[in-house]
Amino acid sequence: MASERQIHVGGVPIGGGAPVAVQTMTKTETADLTATMAQIHRVAEAGADIVRCAVPREKDVEALRTIVRDSPIPVIADIHFNYTLAIKALDAGAHCVRLNPGNIGGPDKVALVTARAKELGTPLRIGVNSGSLPKHLHDLEFENPVEALVTAAVEFVELMERLDFTNFKVSMKSTSVPNTIASNRLLAERIPYPIHLGVTEAGTKWSGSLKSAVGLGTLLADGIGDTIRISLSTFHAEEEVKVAWEILKALKLRERGPVLIACPTCGRLQFDMDSVVAEVERRLEAYDDPIEVSVLGCAVNGIGEARHADFGITGAKDMGMIYSRGEPLKKVPTEHLVDELFAEIDRYYAAGKRVVRDEDQAAEAREWLSENEDATAMTPERLAAMEAAAAQLDEADSPVAGRRFTRA
Repeated sequence: MASERQIHVGGVPIGGGAPVAVQTMTKTETADLTATMAQIHRVAEAGADIVRCAVPREKDVEALRTIVRDSPIPVIADIHFNYTLAIKALDAGAHCVRLNPGNIGGPDKVALVTARAKELGTPLRIGVNSGSLPKHLHDLEFENPVEALVTAAVEFVELMERLDFTNFKVSMKSTSVPNTIASNRLLAERIPYPIHLGVTEAGTKWSGSLKSAVGLGTLLADGIGDTIRISLSTFHAEEEVKVAWEILKALKLRERGPVLIACPTCGRLQFDMDSVVAEVERRLEAYDDPIEVSVLGCAVNGIGEARHADFGITGAKDMGMIYSRGEPLKKVPTEHLVDELFAEIDRYYAAGKRVVRDEDQAAEAREWLSENEDATAMTPERLAAMEAAAAQLDEADSPVAGRRFTRA
């Protein structure tokens, strides 16, 4: 249920079936050009499509001109309270300006900002927050916070339409995950404009990532949302970008870099998988291609649970195995598993994305696997064999023995 309308923030299309765009917000004082530009470059490298900068002071507007000129990605100016700063940010070249209908000063002020945005062809973002709703909705917020959020957004959309301005996107954010989900579902049914998703003030990197994944992931899985921002209590904005990408990758909405598959470990584990997974994840950051790499802790699950992976390792106490797409490649001493895994990955790319297999080494790996595999484990292969066997009828046990027919 992608939005019908599409806008462009700089060169990034939002809505109308375009890929879900990843946003973040700088944590620096915008007027500090050195710090702000350094952070923008870091988030761009991490995969941000768009970046937002707070503009609460005149000196931030002055810096904005340089930021817009030098930024590798489009820049949104974030405005609260002062509509004149919104107009100045538009004149400074911001690729989009965010307004909060709850505190920007009323319809007359919005009309002035909208008129200038229309002259320049610059889109706006209507940003509704549960913590700053218009005064006339405060009572409703206590009675029905979801309806209060939706009402605020719809009222502002109607104002923009009365002003004959349709070059905008809408966001409704709450600290409550259920309210975020419910309100955006309702809004998506009522407006055709692009929707920006986020759980506001979500929390730390740990708790905030989980809340965002639940809230945004639910909506994105429903087809709701055209751009997202993860709001974490961290000075490192690139961490927000990384979380956003993991959500999009998990839902197969976009691809960026490798996908890591790793088992949760259990009592069968016989090697230091924690450090192995961390090292694999770190070294995968050097690869841009969306390959799947699996790290499984024992031969029980081994290939079976990650046979789709482009490359993977499974290990035991002293020896492990490297495999590719369900087939063993080689057995390797445990302490060399990570190095040999990446040697195989590099060999794959050097051969033009073709798996290079030494049959003698592969045979050794198969033998090792058969010696270390748990004969009682219900691997996918064994389950398939059991299902096939169960599907075969024994004529002698059939209740219709003697009355069955066969085709010649």
